[in-house]
Amino acid sequence: MSYRTADSLPLVTLDDVRGAQKMLAGVARMTAMEGSRHLSRLVGAPVHFKCENLQRTGSFKLRGAYVRIAGLLPEERAAGVVAASAGNHAQGVALASSLLGVRSTVFMPKGAPLPKVAATRHYGAEVRAHGTVVDETLAAAQEYAAETGAVFIHPFDHPDIIAGQGTVGLEILEQCPEVRTIVVGIGGGGLAAGIAVAVKALRPDVRIVGVQAAGAAAYPPSLAAGHPVSIENPATMADGIKVGRPGDVPFGIIGDLVDEVRTVSENDLSSALLLCLERAKLVVEPAGASPVAALLSEPEAFEGPVVALLSGGNVDPLLMQRILRHGMAAGGRYLAVTLRLTDRPGALATLLGVLSVVDANVLDVSHVRTDPRLGLTEVEVELHLETKGPEHCAEVNSALRKAGYTVID
Repeated sequence: MSYRTADSLPLVTLDDVRGAQKMLAGVARMTAMEGSRHLSRLVGAPVHFKCENLQRTGSFKLRGAYVRIAGLLPEERAAGVVAASAGNHAQGVALASSLLGVRSTVFMPKGAPLPKVAATRHYGAEVRAHGTVVDETLAAAQEYAAETGAVFIHPFDHPDIIAGQGTVGLEILEQCPEVRTIVVGIGGGGLAAGIAVAVKALRPDVRIVGVQAAGAAAYPPSLAAGHPVSIENPATMADGIKVGRPGDVPFGIIGDLVDEVRTVSENDLSSALLLCLERAKLVVEPAGASPVAALLSEPEAFEGPVVALLSGGNVDPLLMQRILRHGMAAGGRYLAVTLRLTDRPGALATLLGVLSVVDANVLDVSHVRTDPRLGLTEVEVELHLETKGPEHCAEVNSALRKAGYTVID
């Protein structure tokens, strides 16, 4: 069984995916499948995580990159390869090239997270910083390819890339043959397209649901228009799926074979990342947590057994810190309040006593004494509190007001 991509571009077939699986033997790991009791209770059916965050380089990207580079002609390999990426694709191309003995150059945006830059170099690529956004970096990589003859390795818009990513689908069917729904994040579409080709050819009854961040959701308008369209200024914490235009090659496959494309909010994403860390003990990047976000936002919409694909775990520690705090706030477990009190000895101790009675844990305190908005004897205090949920947040605010404090909204 095969499917034609948009504008009569090359076919991607089940045989292509099976061939990619043979090529990847001994290169890519068959990553673990882990059950989630918490999500299973919410959905009312078994939910499993397919842990591509535990893949070599920390994401699924090695699969497609290796298949693409391994398929190059000898003279193409001799010219080297070039890619543009802020993280996962960069590392996949770097490792795949090293394993195949091919010289690689990777353009990364200025300001890319240092751990990702260091990892890309460690895997053997020459890293060049260019531009501040991925579009500028992409243009630089393509210009380099035109000047040097290096082969440009696109992150998602090539049949070999799609075939390589589709091997995840074959593993899911092997590890969870009873699966009824597969949930996968979508950026440009290479991963979802590859999984759809493999799974629908073997199990057309399995429902495939794609997930995009609401601030970077190019597929819904593209599918409505019947062709890829661009969205301006995509914005999301999930940089792995922050793509402003669907790939031409995967678009037709997704239109034919993916049953639904849903969107999730930034709050959904941060809550999902927090759940993965706390409940599953898995470090997952925001893009990788997007399927979990979809399950959390509307659990009754998914028929089980469900497999949620955790596509990557490469998250910058500083971003992780911000996201976790955001996730705690979204879940009612983190509260920031600003209030005014009389500036006198013991005032802060009295305030902390009120918080102690309602069992709120103070994480940080900030004083402002000099501000034109404040009276002569006033001080503004900002408190960051760890709380136990939305009801506890309401209890804390109520206790502060009952104690006579002015809480500034």
